[in-house]
Amino acid sequence: MADRDRNLVWSSDGGDLRKRGRDERGGRPAPSGGGRVKVRREVAGRRGKPVTTVSGVPLDDAGLRALAGRLKKRCGVGGSAKNGVIELQGDHRDVVVEVLRAEGYDVVLAGG
Repeated sequence: MADRDRNLVWSSDGGDLRKRGRDERGGRPAPSGGGRVKVRREVAGRRGKPVTTVSGVPLDDAGLRALAGRLKKRCGVGGSAKNGVIELQGDHRDVVVEVLRAEGYDVVLAGG
């Protein structure tokens, strides 16, 4: 690829070239929507019981379920992965942030 084409983001032949790219983190698709994985603790609508939610992970459904399985095993809790959000029973923000940063994600604690 020529130096002038390296910064090319749109082409009349290929359209938006940014959507095709892979990043340096081992072939994962480039993150969309800011590229930050948000980890938060929620209690609303759960009868006061804390739940750790992880959103904004740039993975497909199968990858999201696999990541949820690794997080559940590491935390020793139950949970689910649906609609692009991983839910873990209990407050496990510190462990989740540690695991996600080790895997190369840009993680931010969201909420209060």
